[in-house]
Amino acid sequence: MDEGSGERELPLIWEKVEDVPVYYANQYICQFSQDEFILTIGQMVPPALLGGQEQRERQLEQLDHVPIKPLARVALTYARLVELINVLEANRWQYEQAQQIRKQEMGGEDNDHN
Repeated sequence: MDEGSGERELPLIWEKVEDVPVYYANQYICQFSQDEFILTIGQMVPPALLGGQEQRERQLEQLDHVPIKPLARVALTYARLVELINVLEANRWQYEQAQQIRKQEMGGEDNDHN
């Protein structure tokens, strides 16, 4: 940092994260246009089909689609998309390592190496 520039680095702190609702997401669309990516995140809940087998089949026949509820749309630059992918991959790796340790602690075998 240049002493004469008047610039200084400040830490970034996530505030009130716990106040934001958590939604279960199981549907995704990713589109790009030039250098931006639009990620749409949604939730699909299977239709409730009730009754006996024949009743459920009739209910299913009457459906013409299953709706997806959009939860969020996020626009990312290419650099931020790559950053997000890296964050997700790192988190997946940590999860897999934790699961492997948990399995070993419970006396199980690692089925990935059989």
